[in-house]
Amino acid sequence: MLLRLLTASCLSAFCLAANAQEHHHSSSAPAQAATVSVSQAWSRAMPPSAANGAVYFVLDNAGDRDDRLIAAHTLRAEKAELHTHVHEGDMMRMQQVDSVAVPAGETVRFQPSGNHVMLFGLKQPLAAGERFELTLEFEHAGQITTDVDILDEAPAAPPAANPHMHH
Repeated sequence: MLLRLLTASCLSAFCLAANAQEHHHSSSAPAQAATVSVSQAWSRAMPPSAANGAVYFVLDNAGDRDDRLIAAHTLRAEKAELHTHVHEGDMMRMQQVDSVAVPAGETVRFQPSGNHVMLFGLKQPLAAGERFELTLEFEHAGQITTDVDILDEAPAAPPAANPHMHH
């Protein structure tokens, strides 16, 4: 009888501790993720022989705290890296970056000839009309997963630029 009481008491304490820990984790994650949103995610369709591709999207930081995009992941490719284009003399070249700033209250566009996510070692072709998931990892907002539309061509240019928009 004493063994049953002791076991029940230990089990109860364990459940309370686990429940408190779970509640703490779930209550903080949604509040952080709500400050940054991802929209208009797309990738250009590539021929089946293409080993690499790129993803573009728009980030909006509605919060009052600066954030940084620090990584990207997808099951569609062996590796995903943050890239930008830099001018060197008369040439433009692609360069990997460690992070991309997403200032509080700002919009940051990932677009051709600018910031983008490079996909290396595609595991299947980027075929028009398909979609795949991309997870973006932020310094403060945590991980946000979005669907990427694969398009034959770039979407139409967005409406007139917002004066608070970064390029």
